[in-house]
Amino acid sequence: MSLEQEISKRKTFGIISHPDAGKTTLTEKLLLFGGAIQEAGAVKSNKIKKGATSDFMEIERQRGISVATSVLAFEYRDHKINILDTPGHKDFAEDTYRTLTAVDSVIVVIDVAKGVEEQTEKLVQVCRMRNIPMIVFINKLDREGKDAFDLLDEVEQKLGLTVCPLSLPIGMGSDFQGIYNIWENNIQLFLEEKKQKVGESVKFDDISDASIDEAIGEKAAQTLRDELELIQTVYPEFNREDYMNGEQQPVFFGSALNNFGVRELLNAFIDIAPMPQPKESETRLVKPEETQFTGFVFKIHANMDPKHRDRLAFVKIVSGTFKRNENYLLVREGKKMKFSSPNAFFADKKEVVDESFPGDIVGLHDTGSFRIGDTLTAGEKLSFKGIPSFSPEHFRYINNNDPLKAKQLAKGVDQLMDEGVAQLFTLEMNGRKIIGTVGALQYEVIQYRLEHEYGAKCTYEPISIHKACWIEADEKSDEFKEFARLKQRFLARDKYDQLVFLADSSFTIHMTQEKFPNVKLHFISEFQHE
Repeated sequence: MSLEQEISKRKTFGIISHPDAGKTTLTEKLLLFGGAIQEAGAVKSNKIKKGATSDFMEIERQRGISVATSVLAFEYRDHKINILDTPGHKDFAEDTYRTLTAVDSVIVVIDVAKGVEEQTEKLVQVCRMRNIPMIVFINKLDREGKDAFDLLDEVEQKLGLTVCPLSLPIGMGSDFQGIYNIWENNIQLFLEEKKQKVGESVKFDDISDASIDEAIGEKAAQTLRDELELIQTVYPEFNREDYMNGEQQPVFFGSALNNFGVRELLNAFIDIAPMPQPKESETRLVKPEETQFTGFVFKIHANMDPKHRDRLAFVKIVSGTFKRNENYLLVREGKKMKFSSPNAFFADKKEVVDESFPGDIVGLHDTGSFRIGDTLTAGEKLSFKGIPSFSPEHFRYINNNDPLKAKQLAKGVDQLMDEGVAQLFTLEMNGRKIIGTVGALQYEVIQYRLEHEYGAKCTYEPISIHKACWIEADEKSDEFKEFARLKQRFLARDKYDQLVFLADSSFTIHMTQEKFPNVKLHFISEFQHE
């Protein structure tokens, strides 16, 4: 098969939502329809001890949340689909932002009862910044929730999207009867007794067909006709170009837990979602169909296999064909590397692959050479544009609990920071180490992993810092020297040796900017590629 054919077969997307909107359940059901798994493990219910295939870290099992981004691939209708399952929990937002640099489109899951929640707003904002095509899936229709049209309004207003409904629920909660699939022009009925099975869909060429009244009752049929008319007058028709440019978002309704509306979503997704897209590098636009391989590391995960202490770098292939045992250039280090066992993923199962194509994610075993944001090429010196690191929200001193294990602790912290679990700042003044995270739950994860994976114990100590600001200034200027003299207690270096000002309040930031106008403070560091 030619490279172009391989590219056209692939779809790589992420699923984003607020915790508990049903993201992991939807992921599982997509795998079920793709024939990749035989039975879906409900993520929350303790009755099924299996646990969801995509949540494999101990902490995730204990808490029923997805902590690490996992990669799941399956085949469906002659396409190879790669899902990047992102953590919904807000404490792991950074991991999710980074994953969004590796997807070509996104499915946003919204809970019918809760509507648009805060985490969804943040993530959608990131997608809009990058014009990523989005499909909205409104989930849990078998429960009582908000009216479909109120929800569509809320999605438009809160998320700033232009929606285009491609399916419509018939009733909701206890009156839920099924879904009218506008995209394929048919009705799928929801049969109570077959909750875990999917009801047959009935095709209708004409909405005024009398057999619709028989199927769902006259009242529901009349409501459906009125609502469809309303949709045609109020909402724009689906336009693929607008969707691809991030200017229009199709909406589907369903209930992932009951397998309802999932196949419709998947079929439409295959029809409209983009194949692997070109990506900007610092020098030029790289297109998937170029023959030379390029790719970038968007995530590093240590110790995926507790029996072997290894790190796995997740690489998104942007162009060309990645082949096993070929020499590739790690651009930042200028050194050639070859990989004898590149992995393709299936939840926590991995298999060695001989070649991979644009859109695919490969896992490369790494002894510590990779950093997040690294570019790999067949030899060309190009770097893909950075993956941002945001200012953390929480800061604590990290202390070693066992003097004999100082080395293990240093190594553990170093590797966890490479993974992007959190950020490490070292104070210029006394070399004390401060860990900054986006969410407080990360501290627990770090402590747990340091102890279980590196045999090191740590404790934390509070420190009052409001924001980490990356400094851009002429370090030889008098203004900078004065700034450094006054603020020396608050200056630190990040992992890449960039100078950071740890401000204790927004007032301090404001005053500093007024007093030292040439010392620029940034809340985002694009990862440097030096």
